[in-house]
Amino acid sequence: MAAASSSDSDACGAESNEANSKWLDAHYDPMANIHTFSACLALADLHGDGEYKLVVGDLGPGGQQPRLKVLKGPLVMTESPLPALPAAAATFLMEQHEPRTPALALASGPCVYVYKNLRPYFKFSLPQLPPNPLEQDLWNQAKEMSLPSVPVFLEVSGQFDVEFRLAAACRNGNIYILRRDSKNPKYCIELTAQPVGLIWVHKVLVVGSTQDSLHGFTHKGKKLWTVQMPAAILTMNLLEQHSRGLQAVMAALANGEVRIYRDKALLNIIHTPDAVTSLCFGRYGREDNTLIMTTRGGGLIIKILKRTAVFVEGGSEVGPPPAQAMKLNVPRKTRLYVDQTLREREAGTAMHRAFQTDLYLLRLRAARTYLQALESSLSPVSATAREPLKLHAVVQGLGPTFKLTLHLQNTSTTRPVLGLLVCFLYNEALYSLPRAFFKVPLLVPGLNYPLETFVESLSNKGISDIIKVLVLREGQSAPLLSAHVNMPGNEGLVAA
Repeated sequence: MAAASSSDSDACGAESNEANSKWLDAHYDPMANIHTFSACLALADLHGDGEYKLVVGDLGPGGQQPRLKVLKGPLVMTESPLPALPAAAATFLMEQHEPRTPALALASGPCVYVYKNLRPYFKFSLPQLPPNPLEQDLWNQAKEMSLPSVPVFLEVSGQFDVEFRLAAACRNGNIYILRRDSKNPKYCIELTAQPVGLIWVHKVLVVGSTQDSLHGFTHKGKKLWTVQMPAAILTMNLLEQHSRGLQAVMAALANGEVRIYRDKALLNIIHTPDAVTSLCFGRYGREDNTLIMTTRGGGLIIKILKRTAVFVEGGSEVGPPPAQAMKLNVPRKTRLYVDQTLREREAGTAMHRAFQTDLYLLRLRAARTYLQALESSLSPVSATAREPLKLHAVVQGLGPTFKLTLHLQNTSTTRPVLGLLVCFLYNEALYSLPRAFFKVPLLVPGLNYPLETFVESLSNKGISDIIKVLVLREGQSAPLLSAHVNMPGNEGLVAA
């Protein structure tokens, strides 16, 4: 009975997860023996019958025996060997007349093979053959574009005849953005780690890095946001739902998750039994929104997006956040609060005018004090660029003898300062200095010069006063700098 109850609860939990999921599990074959990555997957109506097929450039187990496979539903329809490992697959239209059936281009080794009706049609050996005369202008412009490093990811947005941008992620860890008429990169994005994926989503360039993070950049290279992932990113691709006008980024992680993001907002998380190494979303068979995934162990996963599914920010959680349902501990309104509110309503204009008047008076007093400090050189930092000086005073000792150290610095970058004097103004009935006036040596730019003197306290009542320190220029009556030193009390008398 206990075993039966456990199995019933597991079945109910699986049904509940299936009901809450946005995806229908169409097919899962852990032994499909498909080893590829996202660039080698393509969906196309190869026969013009409305039935979309899946084209796979299969690397083979261990990178041996590469093959071109075409799948219809969960089954392999055709399979043919390849002379070298595939690098990318894409479909395009060659003919202008109806029915316009797409052709398949497959990059394998140094060649690009073109298949029509799943049969070899062209073979382009890139280094040897000259470009097609109809595409001569395109190749000439592409030849003029140069990059400082070898590109590993390419993404294009826009139209060639109007305006387009080319983003190239290179092996030096930088991303270069080129425009239609630019021979050299117009913008450069310097990453702190190597890129693992590159996708244009509307006007945002989404980059995945080896630091387990997604970054969003503008087309001018300005960083917009960063999202940290819980595991390493294995592959990325674009999810485009035409019926709802949605474009999002799919990122497959090493922990068996496939995360879907719109900008930095998490829309959905898909858990898979094995780490996903390739992703492809689009029309497959007669279903418009189909997600095809291959795993690290060679498995094949096919999921169909429900027609009623709506992606909302915050993953699979629908509705308001849980914090919204928490009640705030708002205190009760007191009589004083009510009276103060009524007073502010009745005298709001007068209170605002009084506040503005006090603010203007405060600014006026601050400006007058600052002007007085500049005119009398009361500031410890010189206000003129001709005499870039800074003064700092330190008092040490318990009394009755104190050590007064002046730190004088020339803040200029190139010009030394010569011909300065230091003068002390103090109450001679309270203090005695061995030198109340002395010359300052040459001040080299950037160095801090400590000038030391001793101050003797003459009062036996513990009275303290201010000693004014003036820095003068020979032949000028106005001081360049000044500082007021608050002398401490004579604590030696207390000890005695």
